[in-house]
Amino acid sequence: MSVTVRVPAKVNVQLAVGAARPDGFHDLANVFLAVGLHDEVTVTPADELRITCEGPDAGQVPLDRTNLAARAAIALAERRGIEPNVHIHIAKDIPVAGGMAGGSADGAGALLACDTLWGTAASRAELLAICAELGSDVPFSLVGGAALGVGRGERLTALETGGTFHWVFAMAERGLSTPAVFREFDRLAEGRDIPEPAASQELLDALAKGDPDALAAAVSNDLQPAALSLFPELSDTLAAGRAAGALAALVSGSGPTTAFLVRDPESAAKTADALRASGTCRTVRTATAPAPGATVTHHAPRAER
Repeated sequence: MSVTVRVPAKVNVQLAVGAARPDGFHDLANVFLAVGLHDEVTVTPADELRITCEGPDAGQVPLDRTNLAARAAIALAERRGIEPNVHIHIAKDIPVAGGMAGGSADGAGALLACDTLWGTAASRAELLAICAELGSDVPFSLVGGAALGVGRGERLTALETGGTFHWVFAMAERGLSTPAVFREFDRLAEGRDIPEPAASQELLDALAKGDPDALAAAVSNDLQPAALSLFPELSDTLAAGRAAGALAALVSGSGPTTAFLVRDPESAAKTADALRASGTCRTVRTATAPAPGATVTHHAPRAER
């Protein structure tokens, strides 16, 4: 028996951040777009819970119960009164610690895979509730497409997209800690009035129309100054992408991956080549959006005897 789930990365085309709340979190208006870079999570029955991982940066992935994939399996098992005895294998293709929700994707993928393997028949609402307990980005990894996330980003409203958007992503030489970026955001914001986060209507209209020029004019990331403060070299990567003709250049989420919106596949190839030649990043990937959320791609039940 085994189940494999394919789950996408994300880019934040808008990330509006409110002031720190008493619980330390921040209210967000977070416009997610799922992109066609994927991890694959495979679960099989085992004597105990264990995790393995392969692929780029696999050595940076924790293989204990702190991994979101393990936490997802444990959360579902606890709700059903069973033991989370599965082998979770993660085939990584989403950058690790890159601001593209790779860990969250693995959590959503493992949750759907375990639900399928165990036949627990959890409702979509229950799966989303578990996702929200696991982390702010995990619910979107489950649903994919395009969505507005509010609260911590976990309360989702699906958004219409009117076409395909072409992206180039430049992976940095090192990672950035999301909590550290939020702390730097708070430091930089000290003494300023922070407005309540709200989605940009211009951006929502651009997504609905499938208009890359209008989307480029509307993208924003309130965490970008904090990411650049902690990782100033990212400014050189952003500049290299703009010089290559990208319509928009921004830090993806909390970084350090940088995202470049381009007009078409030819522009994507040109921008990717220029970024590789610039020496300002470790590796470059191209992808289109939107992409589907977590999807079962393989389900091999136990053979009948």
